[in-house]
Amino acid sequence: MTIDEFDMKIIRELQRDGSLSYSDLARILNQNESTVRKRVLTLRERGVIKKFTVIVDNLKVGYNTVAVVGFDTEPGLLLEIAQRLAEFEEVRYVATSTGDHMIMAEVWARDGKELSQVLSKIGSIEGVRKICPSILLEKIKE
Repeated sequence: MTIDEFDMKIIRELQRDGSLSYSDLARILNQNESTVRKRVLTLRERGVIKKFTVIVDNLKVGYNTVAVVGFDTEPGLLLEIAQRLAEFEEVRYVATSTGDHMIMAEVWARDGKELSQVLSKIGSIEGVRKICPSILLEKIKE
């Protein structure tokens, strides 16, 4: 699929505010609503736009501790462990990676004690070799 500049404008606006209606997008982009709707639907059908989501302020919903955590695993269990991590409610993001750690995840907790408990549960998963958490102080950009 070829993505043209108009598609990129739609994507940029939706990344800025995913709640924009087709009418709002059309007004911002100076296009007809039907044109914008067709393009958005095509972008969704082709998997360019995977989903619309909400970005939550963790502090305002009581999660005062957020950590980016690197995990090292037994090589043959990498994908299985990544999938298990994705099942934890506290784990908000999971990706396999190269570099210092095999898996990177973002973990939300109410406080340091809860973070420790979550990481302890994860550490008990067979094949998890090492857990390296880094607590975030402030998110500058999401």
